[in-house]
Amino acid sequence: MDSSLPVPLDASCTVSDEHSEVKPQGSYRSSLKDTWKVERPLGNSELSYFLPSRASGVNDMYLHLGFVAPEHVVRRERVLMVWAILRIRHPLLASNVVMQGYDDVKFVFTPPQSPGDALVNADCNLEYRTSTKDELIDSYLNGARTLSNDRLSYLIVSQGGTSLPSPPITPRSISPFNECESPSYNHDRDGMALHQLANDLFGLLGGDKTIAELEAQLKEELSSRWDADSTRTAVLPNALEDNFTVSPSKLRNAAEKVDFQLSQRRLVGGHSFRRQTKQPRHTIVPTVSFDPERTKSILKRCKTHGVSVSAAIFAACNIAWAKMCSEKQDLSMMMYSALNLRPYFTVKPANDSYWFLAIGYFNVILPTFIPRSIDLSSVFWHRARVAKEQSTQAAKNRMIVSRSLLMAEERGQRARLWAKEDDEKERGTFVPPPPSSVPAADTALRTPSAALIGLSLLGNLDGIYKHGTFPAIKLHTLTTGSRQRSGGMLLFGYTFAGKLWVSLGYDVNGFDKVMVEQFWEHMLQTMDDLLLK
Repeated sequence: MDSSLPVPLDASCTVSDEHSEVKPQGSYRSSLKDTWKVERPLGNSELSYFLPSRASGVNDMYLHLGFVAPEHVVRRERVLMVWAILRIRHPLLASNVVMQGYDDVKFVFTPPQSPGDALVNADCNLEYRTSTKDELIDSYLNGARTLSNDRLSYLIVSQGGTSLPSPPITPRSISPFNECESPSYNHDRDGMALHQLANDLFGLLGGDKTIAELEAQLKEELSSRWDADSTRTAVLPNALEDNFTVSPSKLRNAAEKVDFQLSQRRLVGGHSFRRQTKQPRHTIVPTVSFDPERTKSILKRCKTHGVSVSAAIFAACNIAWAKMCSEKQDLSMMMYSALNLRPYFTVKPANDSYWFLAIGYFNVILPTFIPRSIDLSSVFWHRARVAKEQSTQAAKNRMIVSRSLLMAEERGQRARLWAKEDDEKERGTFVPPPPSSVPAADTALRTPSAALIGLSLLGNLDGIYKHGTFPAIKLHTLTTGSRQRSGGMLLFGYTFAGKLWVSLGYDVNGFDKVMVEQFWEHMLQTMDDLLLK
């Protein structure tokens, strides 16, 4: 059986209120009793993603995985049991979001009272379809929103509907699919938890446990984690901000704010794609994969030059833009990416779930011009090493935690302000703020800080997917991203199933189409010329 399995970050199920009968597709029955609940407020980082999502699902994550497996592995009963186990382990997946105000937003989790309850809940958030990969992802990203405050996760299994890449027309293999979406511009998400979850899902599906044994595991995990009579404290995973020890020193806090402000002033970028907003948002994502042999060659060449593939992709973006840039070459080109903050935690986790948000951001700034007197290959590898150095400095900076927390606070404040404005505009009560009192001369002197593009560089995903632990299942394609706002753009790079994949997700109606296509072609040509030769 050839199946595709997208995992968005709720198929039909009828629920009128929290005390009414749930009508599942399967034969499992809910106990229908009101139960105890566990809740916590959303942190600043979480709010910065949640508040913009309310209208049209901006930031809603997804993961699509194409695979081949025996029919019995993906029977609904087995998938349902595994999905229920994972939703018990990771309660935020099965939580609701309750909003009373811009400063009062909570995750609320109602633990199942029985395995039957857990299966009913999982069944309401599981759907089987017969659709191609293209249709599945395009529907999720450009169609009506799938997720909501009451539906934070949803699993779709589509049997016999996977589109495999077309035969290669160049040394690269180019996927015909071009209708999927990636994380929105200025917003990236913690995708590593999503990939770990998918690995755990396939590990359970492709393992040797019978349905009866999986049901016994569900009972055990439910009783050990969420038994109301347990002496163990049942809590949700911490918000990002609660995973660090906060200094009580006012002097230290003041110094951290000054450091943050100075670090922000050093972010110099004077380049961006020309924008247009004539039509509604429609995101596409041209995707290229390099076969295993060429991937090995690229990895070897990067190692020879002392850089990672991620650093090389930063440099490829830089060279691609520099080739087509004829203006403002004296200004730097800035790109941004996400940084995993989990290694910096100083507070013991409140829950053993890995499913929570834990990212910060860093920037890579490179020159825009290409010196004529220096060989292009030398320029490329030098800039790759500079990108590596800047990435390493960001990760090892002793102020990384304070900078990330202050950035999260700033993003949270902006999200609250914009959410309030959006709601007032919806109600027709919005009053624009008075014009800025900053003198025009001061405005003109400000250093430009535009980012050309965001990069989500996921690294070697084959290190997360333990293919050998589910030998009955063969994974062959992976696409990931999220619904985005108008004018969104993000470039993905990762290794999966032995191949290097690069994709450019962007709102085709939000940018100058010719300019973006030219950049993408220069990007791929740079990789061919400098990474493969």
